[in-house]
This record gives sequence, structure tokens and C-alpha cells, in this order.
Amino acid sequence: MNELETIEEGPFRMRETPSHTAGDEAVASARAASAGAAKSASSAGSAKLPASAEDRDPAPEARRDVGERPKPPGPLFPWMPAIPLAFLGLGVYRAWIEIVFVGSFVSFPAADVAGHDAFDLVMIATMLVCAALAKRTGPYFSRTPLYVCAGVALVASTCCMFASIAVPAGADVLAVAAVTLGGAGIAVVILLWSELYGCLNPFRVALYYSASMIVAAMIIYVCRGLSVEWLGIAVAVLPVVTLAAVAAGFRALPPDELPAAHPVKFSFPWKIVLLMAIYAFAYGLKESSMYQSTFGPHSAFGTLAVAAIVFVGVIARGGKFDFGIVYRIALPLMVAAFLIIPNVGAFGQAVSDFCTSASYTAFSILIMLIMANLCYRYGMSAVWLFGIERGVRALFTVLGRQTEALLGSPEFGLAGSDAMVSGLVIVMVVAATMILFSERELSSRWGVAFFGGDGTPANTAVVKRQELASRCSELAKQHGLSPREEEVLLLLAQHKTVGSIERELFIANGTAKTHIRHVYRKLDVHSRDELVEKLGLFE
Repeated sequence: MNELETIEEGPFRMRETPSHTAGDEAVASARAASAGAAKSASSAGSAKLPASAEDRDPAPEARRDVGERPKPPGPLFPWMPAIPLAFLGLGVYRAWIEIVFVGSFVSFPAADVAGHDAFDLVMIATMLVCAALAKRTGPYFSRTPLYVCAGVALVASTCCMFASIAVPAGADVLAVAAVTLGGAGIAVVILLWSELYGCLNPFRVALYYSASMIVAAMIIYVCRGLSVEWLGIAVAVLPVVTLAAVAAGFRALPPDELPAAHPVKFSFPWKIVLLMAIYAFAYGLKESSMYQSTFGPHSAFGTLAVAAIVFVGVIARGGKFDFGIVYRIALPLMVAAFLIIPNVGAFGQAVSDFCTSASYTAFSILIMLIMANLCYRYGMSAVWLFGIERGVRALFTVLGRQTEALLGSPEFGLAGSDAMVSGLVIVMVVAATMILFSERELSSRWGVAFFGGDGTPANTAVVKRQELASRCSELAKQHGLSPREEEVLLLLAQHKTVGSIERELFIANGTAKTHIRHVYRKLDVHSRDELVEKLGLFE
């Protein structure tokens, strides 16, 4: 008897159906007699049926895990699930980016020579090179030299930027070194974090990613109160902290959940890239005006507000949280930022900037969820997938900034909020909306096609994982499973125990059993063997 049959025998026991044979009843009676506890089988509904011979003597670990409770809540807030601190280290590198290169509140002489655009271009080039070599290099998480090189590069970049304050005459040389080391180092760090989040369930990604955004804003707020000397020391430590955190996050994962060493071939999910590129371009058009305010993109109130909404929503709603609310927030905010608010009231520009940062943040969270879910469900290479997407996103942000500067030049005399620019942005937003409506579910493929592998055991395992996820998605649609029940079905198909399902989906004790009962009923199965047979795949 395994964990699935235990659910049937517990408080959520499934009724037996005529499909159970007399032979099954005989087996059940024999087991009861051998245990010295023979009972009168007055009705067929009282018999407990084993799924197979291997289920008759379950391992002690499986029995313990069936009754296992989810991880306890956090010590300070009982209503909030415990969040491993290591997974919040993503916010540390976000804080570093803003303080050193993006919308910094520090006047670096080196930034006047080679600043934000140069930094982004180096990062873009590094991302795309890493994506092109992803098949050869494989996952990054186990490559210690990458951690060392990235850490050294980011610390050296930080030192160069702050050194330009002390030695303005050397700003030219220091700027080149800073943007080169910083752009290349941060690209590797982003890919490491993307690889880690690609190993997580979407609900964990939503919780950790939104919490990391809040952490980044808090770090920036604290750093704003430091003197330049102490700020330089604090910022130089941030790369070391984020790299230590991502390494700890990988160590916390079970070995079977780590990235595959040899991913198979896929077509690229172009819908994701096109979707994010449109919003990145629109964001770039408004970015210069936002930098004139007090806070940068990672500490703006719009960013913090959306991150808080998603964070609280995932905690409050748990498995019932509707990720569609993310893009339903983003679309009207972007429209308001360009068409309505700039022409209303004395605070129109400030509110417009708030809406722009909030909309872009919402789409960033949505894209992270979609991309991480593709890695999680199908075993896609996070280095390849995120490398291309983040590179293209940054490229279109740069293009947006350059377009805004061109339109604002004396030859054109336009601004990012003028009617022509606003109309262009709204057309692109409508196009993005159509893309979203064509792929409503988080579990959709978003334009991905699988080309198979080369026959190696690692690639064969990845192909089977893809087939399993695709088959679960098909069954969910055929039998009317809810998105949450589809997630439960996939986890059951992956041989996850009830306790593991509860932890991964952040659902209360007993709720997983209810979902499994619903999945069994809708699929008309009553055991693990029947579930595997229904999926049509080898176990």
C-alpha cells in the first residue's frame, strides 16, 4: 500500500466501484486473516484494496511521509510560511544593480563616461554568449569557478566605481573596467539564480521572487542612509552574499530536483520574448523620467507595491491564487501610464511613473513564473532559456531609452508621454494582450516544441519528463481538472508523497488529500497503478 491507497483508506476514502474484482476481495481477506484480525465483510465498501503486490508492505519512510505535516510557519508571523533565507538572496543582486549602475543615488564620475547603457550592453552580450554555449557547458550550479569569477568581477567593478569618486582623473579607465566586469559578472549571477528558480514549483517561485523584490527595496533604503565610505564597503559585500545564497539554495534542493546535465533540444518560446520585449521597450521610453525621481527601478514604490500584492496574495490564497491577476494588473496600469494620468493633475508624472514601474514589475513576475515553470515542468535549460530572454529584454529596454532620447531631441521635440509615442505603446500593449489571451494557462507551452534528444540516459529522462508533463496537461483538459488539480496530478505522476505535495504547493494539511480525491474521481481511477495506466506512460 502506498501513499495513494492510504488516502483512500483515510478520512477521504474513495468508494469502491464494480471494477474491483472478487480476487481483490480475496487478497484483502487473506491479509486480514494473516494479521489475526479477520472481520466480517458485510459490505463491499468496507474492504481495503491493495493496488499491487509491491504496495502490501510499504517502506516506513513512505508511511511517515504520508502523515507528515508541511513545514511549520515562520516564528514571527504564524500566518506566513517559513521562507528559506537563501532563496531571498536574489534581492541582493537587484539592490547591487540599482546602487552601482541603474538609477543610482550616488554620483559616480565613472558613470558619466560609461554608465547604464554600456553596462547593459556588456550584460546582453554575456547573456547571449552563455545561451549559445548552454548545450556545451551544461548547468552552472556545480561549477565553482563561475561563482569565484563572478564574485571577483562584481567586487572589482564596485571598487572601480567608488574609486572614481576618490580619483576623478582616472574615471575613464575605471569606467571601462567597471562596466566590463560588472556587466559580465551580473549576467552570470542572474543565470545562476534563474537556474535555481527553474527548479522550483511556480508557487514557490511567486513567493520567493516577490519577497526578494521587497528585500531588494529594503536594502536600498538602508544603503541610502550610509555615508559614501560605509556604502562602498556594504555594496562590495553584496555580490559575495548573493553568490553564497544561491549556492546554499542549490544545496537545499534534493539531488533529483537539480538541473539536468544534458538537456534535449527545444524550439524557443518566442511568445515570451515578444511579450516581455514589448513591455521592456515601453518601460525604456519612461525610464529616464523615473530616474529623475528619488528612487530607482528596484526601489520604486510601484515595484514595491506589486511585489507586496503578489506576496500577500500567494500567502493568503495559497493554492487558489490566480496568477492571471498579475497581467490583469499590468495591462491597465501601462495604458494609464501613457494615456490618462500624464494629462491629469499636478502629480500626473509621479503617478504615471508609479504605474509604469508597477506594470513592468507585474510582467517581470509573470515572465519569471512562465519561464521557471517551463524549466520545472519540461527540464529545459535555464541558462539557454533565461539567457536569451533576459538578453532580449535588456536590449529592448536600451532601445526604448534610445528611442525616447531620439524623440526628445530638437529634430523631433517629442517626449515619452506625447500622443505619438503613447499611441505606439498602446498598439504594442494590445498586441501583447493578444499573446496573453492565446496562452491563458501558466502550464501552457508558450510556443515551445520538443525535438527529442540524442538517446543518452540523461536526455531520455528529460524526454520522459516532458512527455509526462504534456500527458498530464492533456488529461487535465479532457477531464476538466482545475489548474491546482493539474499541478497535483503532475506531482502524483512524479511519485511525490502527500507531504511533499503539501510543502511544494503551500497548502494546509489535509488539503492535498482533498485535491487527490478530486483528481481520482475526475479521472475515474482508484490506485497508483490505474493512474499510471491512465497516463499511458511507463512508470
